Amino acid sequence: MRVLSLNMRKALFSQETGEVVIFLLTITHPELEAPIYLTTDPTTRFSDVPLVYGTMSRGIQFLYAGIDVTLPDEQDKAPPASKLTIANVTRELIPLARSVSTPPSVKIEAVLASALDAVEMIWPAMDMANLTYDASFLQFDLTMDALVTEPYPSGTFSPASFPGLFY
Repeated sequence: MRVLSLNMRKALFSQETGEVVIFLLTITHPELEAPIYLTTDPTTRFSDVPLVYGTMSRGIQFLYAGIDVTLPDEQDKAPPASKLTIANVTRELIPLARSVSTPPSVKIEAVLASALDAVEMIWPAMDMANLTYDASFLQFDLTMDALVTEPYPSGTFSPASFPGLFY
């Protein structure tokens, strides 16, 4: 169960609110020189030439790029899955996406615009898979390792497995 702040709960449950939920994405891969930080909200103008917007959270500049994130679902029998669509405005992302040999990891965090340094929700790192792209967008499936959904402990205490417990 997630524990959310009162402001986050108010923003989520209000019919109308001035609060904005911002999603921060961190893309990491061993072959990348540095992680790629992206945001869903143009909170602050970082520079005029070139025109760059983004969000500053915990001392990290998350760059704004038209991002559409479908949050991971929580099915009982399947690992969480999500979709990520990134606008390919600068045309630099396609060669970057093609250059890595293994899937990059994406961590998704949610913050409020009024409290950018307080992370409200975190989804564990998911792997990018199934890249499709055209001149304007890159679309990825975000998947999680199936081991995350395996029951622990692996055995169950049932009459067939442990008959001595059920006398």
